[in-house]
Amino acid sequence: MQLSLLLQALPAPAASTLGTANPVSIGMFFLFVAVTLYITYWAAKKTKTGSEFYAAGRNISGFQNGLALAGDYMSAASFLGIAGMVATKGYDGLIYSIGFLVGWPLIMFLIAEPLRNLGKYTFADVVAYRLRQRPIRIVSSVGSLLTIAFYLIAQMVGAGGLIKTLFGLEYEIAVLVVGCVMTLYVLFGGMIATTWVQIIKAVLLLSGATVLVLLSLSKFGFSPGNLLESVSTNYGQEMLAPGGYITNPFDALSLGLALMLGTAGLPHILMRFYTVPDAKAARKSVFVATGFIGYFYLLTFLIGFSAMALVGKPAIEGIDKGGNMAALLLAEQTGGTAFLGFIAAVAFATILAVVAGLTLSGASSISHDLYVHVFKNGVSNEQGEMKVAKRATIALGILSIVLGLVFKGQNVAFMVGLAFSIAASANFPALLMSIIWKRFTTKGAVWSIATGAVLSLVLIVLSPTIMVDIMGYDEAIFPLKNPALVSMSGAFLMGIVVSLLKPEPTAAAKFESEKLRTYLGVGAE
Repeated sequence: MQLSLLLQALPAPAASTLGTANPVSIGMFFLFVAVTLYITYWAAKKTKTGSEFYAAGRNISGFQNGLALAGDYMSAASFLGIAGMVATKGYDGLIYSIGFLVGWPLIMFLIAEPLRNLGKYTFADVVAYRLRQRPIRIVSSVGSLLTIAFYLIAQMVGAGGLIKTLFGLEYEIAVLVVGCVMTLYVLFGGMIATTWVQIIKAVLLLSGATVLVLLSLSKFGFSPGNLLESVSTNYGQEMLAPGGYITNPFDALSLGLALMLGTAGLPHILMRFYTVPDAKAARKSVFVATGFIGYFYLLTFLIGFSAMALVGKPAIEGIDKGGNMAALLLAEQTGGTAFLGFIAAVAFATILAVVAGLTLSGASSISHDLYVHVFKNGVSNEQGEMKVAKRATIALGILSIVLGLVFKGQNVAFMVGLAFSIAASANFPALLMSIIWKRFTTKGAVWSIATGAVLSLVLIVLSPTIMVDIMGYDEAIFPLKNPALVSMSGAFLMGIVVSLLKPEPTAAAKFESEKLRTYLGVGAE
């Protein structure tokens, strides 16, 4: 069938029902919450020890953990944001898809096995393995909690805005619901409940996105070529070429580094490698996660261009200037109000699962790194540690609600990028150097983490993202929108220079025994 005939057959976009109460989406959402709360009730009976709370008793299979990793990683920002960016900006939206994806092979070959063999509950276990515990735990916790805080703000503000748009509920109610339900998941079910919530969410998201793409491509004779030709005909060939959104090559490089290497420094992602029984299962889980995540980002690319072709850029930008509702408008256009309700409920479930993972990793950092290794000098009383972890969970739940309310109406899109930048700059360099470099020292690690965190924060404030886009200045002091290129380089450089200037013979002496455990798993929990 000719493309012209296909295009003539396309229906004109109807008026959207977004922003009004949709019984299907509300019903689907409450069904998801009911099922996952039952899972939490079931998991609570199995969550008695620290290992079960933090790491699901290390009994999650490689395939299950791969699905859970995908569920933890595929956030609403990925689903709605990337599809919206492709729908409004064209080809350059793929930079985010590719950047988010290519970090996973790096994790599989460099991080997964050493992390599982050396650590116990947090990535600081690995950094501190042969270094002095107290300074490493303190500074690692700061890097972790900063990353988690910025990620949480973006998720909570996104949740409030999304629910207001989708269900017609008040922003404050949406933020309160997300914070309370997520706290229940973590508080009572720990990692077991969080894992199964993420698995269910991953299956729903992948299924919904697949159906959405099939319904969209059916309008074009199931030919992606016809879809892209439609985009080119209606919006110009430039929509299929790079340079429409990111024109500075250094900006593209810095963003790519943040997305790729930040993935290998996200605390809630790294924590998942402790849930599997051994290093082989850890590698398998990354392999499975990479496949599912790659498939998902391929779908977001097709969803974005389908929305551009079928819904139209004016209609998408009319609902939300950033294009975040593109996937939902496409769902309504291709599958009607009922399908919109399903996709909307899945998008909200996505936020719940990601926030639960973030909260659990934050509670682990507070209880395991700070309470046990800083305040108790490494002497762990499991009952006391669990008590602190649960109190930290409640505190983080309250904090997430407060942050969501305080940042209401703010443009927080930069915060996900900043979270990845801090992860790439503060967490990843120290983690990598502690595994592969014999001469890495405690002072080198402390200075590396501190430099990466401070540079990321300062440079993002001085960048066009804040000074021009939010504060309204004509020009920014720091030219790049994402600071990772400078902040990560600074973290590596500071870690290397300080380690060489201040050698630590005891740390170097322990490197051979660390290698034995890294590669053979001797002594791993």
